[in-house]
Amino acid sequence: MVKKLKQMADKKATSAAGLFDSALAGTVKDSAQQIWLAGLGAFSKAQEEGGKVFDALVKEGVSLQRKTQAVAEEKIGEVTSKMSNMAGDVTAKAGQHWDKLESIFEERVSKSLNKLGVPSAKDVDALVKRIDALSAQVAKLSKGAAAKTAAARSNGVAKPAAKRAAARKSA
Repeated sequence: MVKKLKQMADKKATSAAGLFDSALAGTVKDSAQQIWLAGLGAFSKAQEEGGKVFDALVKEGVSLQRKTQAVAEEKIGEVTSKMSNMAGDVTAKAGQHWDKLESIFEERVSKSLNKLGVPSAKDVDALVKRIDALSAQVAKLSKGAAAKTAAARSNGVAKPAAKRAAARKSA
């Protein structure tokens, strides 16, 4: 009899667990069904409103791109201006240094040429001026001598060379 009671108790426990398992399975099945339906509803809603949301996002993106581009162009303009100013400053400084270097080079070459006895441009200019002055004096003197010779001929005074030629013929 003990055996029978044990078997009956085991059957009751098994059937109670079975009832619990079947209730739990039903609840899980109902929840899964509701989750599935909620997902389908969300998908349908996203399809309906997705186009509108996409268009709104595109408009917002275009607006943001324009603002960003305007700010970028402004910054590029500022940077370009600063770089131009810096380049101008660097060019000016380089020009000053180049001028100094050039004058130092010219001075040293001039000293070296003077040591070798080569006349400088100033020396040559001074000589040209002296030659011009001497040429002017020679021209004045030759005009004066020509005038004297002409006056002597007209007075009957013969040239010394002509006198010598006549003396040779007579000898």
